Amino acid sequence: MEKLKNLPFEDLGFAKVDHHRTIRKGHPEVIYCGGKTLEEIESIVEKMIEKKSNVILTRVDKQIYKRVKSVSSKAEYHERAGIVLIEMEKVKKSRSKLLVVSAGTSDINVAEEAALTAEVMGTTTERLYDVGVAGIHRLFLNKSKLDEANVIIVVAGMEGALPSVVGGLVDKPVIAVPTSVGYGVNFEGVAPLLTMLNSCASGIGVVNIDNGFGAGYLASTIIRQIEKAGEKK
Repeated sequence: MEKLKNLPFEDLGFAKVDHHRTIRKGHPEVIYCGGKTLEEIESIVEKMIEKKSNVILTRVDKQIYKRVKSVSSKAEYHERAGIVLIEMEKVKKSRSKLLVVSAGTSDINVAEEAALTAEVMGTTTERLYDVGVAGIHRLFLNKSKLDEANVIIVVAGMEGALPSVVGGLVDKPVIAVPTSVGYGVNFEGVAPLLTMLNSCASGIGVVNIDNGFGAGYLASTIIRQIEKAGEKK
């Protein structure tokens, strides 16, 4: 009864913390820090830690990290990804593998958000960065990594062509992430978003601009279903 009494959520007035999400979805609620005060973030983190939940905070800066660190000494700040992780319990790693690919070095921030999100959800993750179409031989020299992965996330800005190239080479789901990296007619990520949505390669799904978290979460969900299917066999 003690475990159940605050389900399906705990009302803090300014937020309704969804403790039930782990039961429904297999992963705890994620704290998006944009627009929240330090006090609100601290309160939500405290409540999640009380329930022994692993905590993921996205769009974090140093000020937020310092506040969270005062709540939990386990808080780890991944500055480039803008993520703080608090691991309250170890998650079993998947046998299936996710590969996170970035077109350029400037896309790594979003790629790291995707990779870290998937990792904390138990997904075995490998990275392949700076292999965009401006030097496509860099991708082809790593073809074996594409072949070994079960799901691939491809992060690209500028014109956003890399997911189409990868999609044409592999027989597995490709999750495309447009970034806001680029010059004027990139339109802060709209240009690569439209390129990815118009891809002629099959098997590509597209998330929103700079949404590394969404891509990592989706990839982790797909891999979990792969693992479940394997266990049934």
